[in-house]
Amino acid sequence: MRRILLDPDDLQSYCQGLELGSFARAAERLHRSTSAVSAQLKKLEEQLGVPILQKSGRGLTPTPAGEALLSYARRLLELNDEAVEAVRGISLAGIVRLGLAEDFGEGLLPQVLGRFARACPEVRVEMRVARSQELQRLVAGGELDLALAWDSGPRAPHHQAIGRHAVHWIGSAASRISSSPLPLALFDPPCVIRTQVCQALDQAGRAWRLAASGTSLAGLWSAVRAGLGVSARTAIQLPPDLVILDKTAHALPPLPAIELLLCRAEARLAPPAQRLHDILHQRLAAHQNTQGVEAEALNIDN
Repeated sequence: MRRILLDPDDLQSYCQGLELGSFARAAERLHRSTSAVSAQLKKLEEQLGVPILQKSGRGLTPTPAGEALLSYARRLLELNDEAVEAVRGISLAGIVRLGLAEDFGEGLLPQVLGRFARACPEVRVEMRVARSQELQRLVAGGELDLALAWDSGPRAPHHQAIGRHAVHWIGSAASRISSSPLPLALFDPPCVIRTQVCQALDQAGRAWRLAASGTSLAGLWSAVRAGLGVSARTAIQLPPDLVILDKTAHALPPLPAIELLLCRAEARLAPPAQRLHDILHQRLAAHQNTQGVEAEALNIDN
């Protein structure tokens, strides 16, 4: 049987079209004509011998075979990028100083560091997990090369907005949501989400009290888990035993979204830092493209 070799360009068009929800938008982003992208999709179906797309309303969705192809295509494209990075990174050496908000320490960091270690084995990474405001200060002062931080006030001079994330009310089965005043578990100031929560509750006329506070995200989750209070955070790395609360059911005011920033110490980074920047940016983009529903709202009435 003759080996079938799938073209990475074809796979890229396929992935982009499904991730963007439109193959016309994918063609625009990839600087190709829509007819060229259509030809690539037709070629993939001919090579595989099965339909990979089906009509759904006005658009197209993957068939079961197309869903399997999407998973493999993402892995193949990522492996392609890793191969290029590894070859180019063989000669790189030095130190990269990376800062992260605590939300990303467990889920994102191992993936990024693993890929970077394979691409640049001679580069040492120095990491710092801190509050977003401190991270931006350290980047602005040249003490960090890169930082992934929430927008929490004065921004570092060189930054890129990665995307906006919804801020949710977070609770557990032990949360006393119907209590008055509402007990809260929040970060110590300065904290942009803490400020937003207090302002939203004041504007809604809902009484509140601070039941627990601290500087550790793990400590915050422990307080919520124990029923000391409800909190507010994005759904990133939300522990499985905590849930997004139904704000309507519990008369909780809506909270504004928060922007995620990828900050750089310099407009033009040194090659090792630029390589880590690119890997981090790609991983965040892939996470946002594949992220489904963040969590289901739980109606708790205690």
